[in-house]
Amino acid sequence: MTTATVNPASLNQAIEQYIRPNTFPLGIKMVEREEDIPEKAKRPGRDLHVDSALCQGMSISRHYGWTVAVSRKDISCPIGATLFGLQPKVDHFVQGHCCAGMYTKDAAAGAKTEAAASCFDFGKYYAMVSGPLNRIDFEPDVVLVFGNPAQVMRMVTGALWESGGYIHSKFSGRTDCADEVIETMQTNKPQVILPCYGDRIFAQTQDHEMAFSFPYAFAQTLIDGLEGTHKGGVRYPIPNYLRYTGTFPPSYEELRKYWPEDGS
Repeated sequence: MTTATVNPASLNQAIEQYIRPNTFPLGIKMVEREEDIPEKAKRPGRDLHVDSALCQGMSISRHYGWTVAVSRKDISCPIGATLFGLQPKVDHFVQGHCCAGMYTKDAAAGAKTEAAASCFDFGKYYAMVSGPLNRIDFEPDVVLVFGNPAQVMRMVTGALWESGGYIHSKFSGRTDCADEVIETMQTNKPQVILPCYGDRIFAQTQDHEMAFSFPYAFAQTLIDGLEGTHKGGVRYPIPNYLRYTGTFPPSYEELRKYWPEDGS
C-alpha cells in the first residue's frame, strides 16, 4: 500500500472526477481533547442547540459542507456513545438488552451482536470531527464517501488495483458509524458500508445509498487505483452497451412492407 502524503483537496478532486458523488466526501478525525477540535467546527449543543448522533453529524457535514464535532457532551445516541468510548460499557449493553426484541430475539443473541461490534476504549477520545475533504484544515484518520451501489463498486475496484483480491466487510444492520470509523481505523483497511437503520432514520440516508470508507494513509493507493482502472475501462457513470440491433412492435415492422424494395 502506498502511503505517500496526499493533500485532502487533491484526494477530493480525484474522488469527484472518478466517482462523482452527490454529497461531499468526508474527512473524519477522532480527537482526544476538547482543545483539539478545529476552531471552525460547529458543535451541535453549542451552535445548533440540539444533541446529535454521530451519523447525524456526518450527514450534516456531507450535505451542508460544514465541519462538525460531536463530543461526549452533545452526543444523542447511547449506542454510538458506548462504542466510541464516550461513555462506559455497562452490563445492560454488554448483556445484549439493547438489541433484544428489536434486532435479536433475545438478550443472548444481542450480546453476540454487541460483542462483535468494533469499539474504542472508554475515555480514549473526546469527540469525532467530520468535514468535507476539500474544506477541512486537519489530516483525517478516515475518509468516508457515500454513493449509489455502482459508485461504491467503482471505489472497490480502485482500492484493489494494486493488491488484487477482495475487500472484506461485516454487516449487522446497525451501528454503521462503528464500521465506518472504528473498524477502518483498527483494521487499517477499506470498508464497504451498509448504512444501518439508525443512519436512515436520524441521518436521513436514503434507500439508494451505500458508503465506502478507507484510512487516510490509503489515499494515494486509491487515487492510483481509480486512475488505473479508469484507463482500463472501468468507469463511472457506467457506460451502456449500445451497439446492437433492436427489435420493434409488429405494427412498426409492418411499415417495411410499404417501402420500395430497392431502398430508394
